[in-house]
Amino acid sequence: MPKIYDNIENHLNEGLLKTLDSSYKADFCVGYFYLKGWKLLQDKIDNFTGGEECCRLMVGMQRPTDEVIKEVIYHIDNGLMDNPRANALKKEAARSFRQQLTLGIPSEEDEKCLQKLKQQLIDGKVVVKLFLSHTLHAKLYLLHRLQEEPVKGYVGSSNLTLSGLMKQGELNVDVVEQDAAIKLSKWFNDRWEDRWAIDITKELIQIIDESWVIPTLPYYIYLKIAYHLSQEARSGINNYMIPKQLQDELLPFQENAVSVAARHLDKRGGVLISDVVGLGKTLTATAVAKLFEETFFTETLIICPKNLVEMWNDYKHKYHLKADVISISKINKSFVEKTRRYRVIIIDESHNLRNRQGKKYAIVKEYIEKNESRVILLTATPYNKTYLDISNQLRLFIPENKDIGIIPERFLEEVGGANEFVSKYQYSPSTLMAFEKSAYSEDWQSLLSLYMVRRTRSFIKNIYAIWDEEKQQHYIEFKDRRKNYFPLRMPKAVQYEFDESDPNDIYVKLYSDDVVAIINSLHVSRYGLGNYVSEDAMASATREETEILLNLSRAGKRLMGFCRTNLFKRLESCGLSFLISLARHALKNQVFIYAIENNLPFPIGPQESAEMDEFIEEGSDEEAEEITLFTDKEVYRQKAEDFYKKYQNEEHKYSWIDSSLFRPLLKTQL
Repeated sequence: MPKIYDNIENHLNEGLLKTLDSSYKADFCVGYFYLKGWKLLQDKIDNFTGGEECCRLMVGMQRPTDEVIKEVIYHIDNGLMDNPRANALKKEAARSFRQQLTLGIPSEEDEKCLQKLKQQLIDGKVVVKLFLSHTLHAKLYLLHRLQEEPVKGYVGSSNLTLSGLMKQGELNVDVVEQDAAIKLSKWFNDRWEDRWAIDITKELIQIIDESWVIPTLPYYIYLKIAYHLSQEARSGINNYMIPKQLQDELLPFQENAVSVAARHLDKRGGVLISDVVGLGKTLTATAVAKLFEETFFTETLIICPKNLVEMWNDYKHKYHLKADVISISKINKSFVEKTRRYRVIIIDESHNLRNRQGKKYAIVKEYIEKNESRVILLTATPYNKTYLDISNQLRLFIPENKDIGIIPERFLEEVGGANEFVSKYQYSPSTLMAFEKSAYSEDWQSLLSLYMVRRTRSFIKNIYAIWDEEKQQHYIEFKDRRKNYFPLRMPKAVQYEFDESDPNDIYVKLYSDDVVAIINSLHVSRYGLGNYVSEDAMASATREETEILLNLSRAGKRLMGFCRTNLFKRLESCGLSFLISLARHALKNQVFIYAIENNLPFPIGPQESAEMDEFIEEGSDEEAEEITLFTDKEVYRQKAEDFYKKYQNEEHKYSWIDSSLFRPLLKTQL
């Protein structure tokens, strides 16, 4: 009487394992073979001797459902099987098996299973064929034994997978009656011997050999990572040739920078050339612009600080670059309408445009968008206070919601994955806006690998320089054989003397204990807001406010010390700088006092909410124009209202927190 195996009351793997205990060979025919699923049967199959006494596994060639439907609807006739088609199907099957091994996170158990399967394939204990004559959906398990009933079969719906043998609902029956079992055995043999039953045993061994299953030397892993990480650089060097006019001018490391930067500019619309000072960013950018001029017939607009205009004009004439040079100070409201179209724009000292609320920033960005210009950014200091400095510069040529092809993986891991991110922020995780949420350096490194070219002196010395054994120094060799040696940097202390007894000596005054004590006595309360949080603040704060409060608490002492140190550095710089810093400090204190007195929320900058400070003492150039030195406290009070409204107009730039969450002491110390 047949026994039903539905993986509910009776599991097929239990019946198979029990029968395999007394079997010396097996014949399986399945529509799908999951390599990792072999772990259920591998120990029993390992008892086979190999050769004639083995497990013969035949896999039916499956096709996607939509392909089958198309054949029915459109009466497609694929014709008879031939060698080319058989080889193509064999390759497709191999690709499918390879793809299996890339799914899921591999475990030690999976590794042992696949290593044992490989050995069984090598020893002839398992032989695998692919049946190609026609689509085959049959699921048959035949076990051969030395008993009264020598052949026992299992027929039904279960494939050779973990789910098929033990988890998902199936319908299978055992076949013990010998006449039926022998007929099933003949049916299997007919297909096993079919001309288009192709042996893929060797291919499976190779697939496992080339996968993660076989231990790989760490050095090979390193080489593969290096190969993929350097793909951008290799593509640039191979495909973007240096203009003839500059070939004799550029050093090897500069030539490579030009090729890589040109690829970024061509493929992504912009590049950030950020080599440290002295490595020739200007020459590199000139060469990239010249390359585009010769390749794509472009003209270049160079935007730079006023003091660099003359230098850029010299470069323009020396290398016959079709370009115009304009000082950033001359960019005004009429710039977009009055400036003709330039397809390439070089922005030197681009960190001057790191504030996207600035007027000049908005004008330059509008011009770039209107003319679809490609942008070369030059700066040795792309990052000043926060990662937003970088993204703001990239935003000049990358729309904030453009799919840039990568995601901030560490940040997404923190928020619970891509779906949680989209649910919370309502935009794609593969955008600049998403990266701006991340505080992880790893995320920003992956972003900048697509847009930045940056080398340091130590990198150039280690990779490109030649060692002079006699002089014990590294040098770079020019095309004319001239040698430029890297200087040996020897730090030296510069001593200077002053008379401590002279009350008029400026250094005596500057470094006196009184000055240090006065600066240390400042409360600098805005930098330590976490010290003024009321006892019941957490209970009444919103979710967003709670997050801000936690960050303020962590940042407090460090930022207060930073502020005092910065004030002292400004005093060292010059008296006027110090007074301007005090004026800004006093004014922004009054902004917070204004918020307290009018029961308004505090504007907390994005850096401060991430444990940095938005209200930097240096301030922006535009802000400096609005701040002068006042001696009357009432003037500061009047100005505070104007500044608070300015922050309200830029509310997207700040986080906001209820001022009533802080103790009254805050106002007093402000």
